[in-house]
Amino acid sequence: MSVTASSNSTRKKKGSEQGFKNVEDVQDSFRRLDYISDRTLATTLFLATKLEKPLFLEGEAGVGKTELAKVLASAMDTELIRLQCYEGLDANSALYEWNYAKQLLHIKMEEGRDADAKQIERDIFSEQYLIERPLLRALLRSKDKPVVLLIDEIDRSDEEFEAFLLEILSDYQITIPEMGTVQAASKPLVVLTSNRTREIHDALKRRCLYLWVDYPSFEKEVEIITTKVPGVNERLAEQISRFMTQARQMDFYKRPGVAESLDWAQALLALHRNELDADAVRETIGCILKYQDDIKRVESDGLDSMVATAQLAPDA
Repeated sequence: MSVTASSNSTRKKKGSEQGFKNVEDVQDSFRRLDYISDRTLATTLFLATKLEKPLFLEGEAGVGKTELAKVLASAMDTELIRLQCYEGLDANSALYEWNYAKQLLHIKMEEGRDADAKQIERDIFSEQYLIERPLLRALLRSKDKPVVLLIDEIDRSDEEFEAFLLEILSDYQITIPEMGTVQAASKPLVVLTSNRTREIHDALKRRCLYLWVDYPSFEKEVEIITTKVPGVNERLAEQISRFMTQARQMDFYKRPGVAESLDWAQALLALHRNELDADAVRETIGCILKYQDDIKRVESDGLDSMVATAQLAPDA
């Protein structure tokens, strides 16, 4: 297997033919996919596609970083390849592995056939015995058009893997000793996300465009809820957003994100609740808070007063 590198001019030409026409095109494309993007977000995405630079998304868990990468792939009509990071993630799990069981079976089948040893070696180290992991797959699948490579929760990986990733993002190529060098014909669009459980090294950030993804404003969250949850009335969406705004200001172990807002709206609809009240919140609190200590904190800090504030009309 050999994927030869394209020249810089060819890469730039391919990059210019892909992606969005302008910032407004980004917003329109995302809006058609029911993703509400502001001007800053759309501008950063547009530049990432035009400059062919990785995009580093940082923010609290649940603000929509992973969803953003998924929608980006849909908007660009390309494949999304996801590498979920975790502690102990190594190069083999991220790049490629050999199918040792299949290789061993091939060797045993050749025993007694007086086969040439070098030919057997060439056979077992061929493409059919190679297990593609996300990073290698992203390089190979970007031959015709760039894929979106999502490196999710990079802060959960070890610093050693972070250093290894620097090499991949520099040249977009890897060397498989038994087969040769593999280089992407066109750069995949890389999206890295971090929940900021630890600081990411500056060397990695310097290679990326950076965007802090915050919790949505009250108005934006109302629009997200009414767009994503058909059938919810605007009054209930506003009450949910006001309650969530208060909840995110509290010292929780895990603050509720947009995903929890959407789950809560769907749950309230399923229960035929058209507005918030204290009983409805207590019955469905498990939709937005996932730790018992956080639930107790809401009760002790005044759940009834939070509901009363959520029920206020805009001009109250």
